[in-house]
Amino acid sequence: MTLTHDINPMPAFVETARATRDLRGAFDARPDYQCNDWLDWITRPKRDDTRQRRLEKMLTELADRHGYMGMKCQPKPSKDAPS
Repeated sequence: MTLTHDINPMPAFVETARATRDLRGAFDARPDYQCNDWLDWITRPKRDDTRQRRLEKMLTELADRHGYMGMKCQPKPSKDAPS
């Protein structure tokens, strides 16, 4: 799937948080649009506490292996996962 809008860069604080919690793979396994939407949603607010709260929501959803911005979502198994 090709994104039709700007791709949001990975902020250092998000990269650090997902690496610290060993969630890089879970994030990278999500569709591009979900990753891009999460980054936009997390970085858009002006207040740091809002950005941190949204980051925590994303990390929780990734750790639980379901959910996407408060919506129910079950990611498809990766092609490399055993059947």
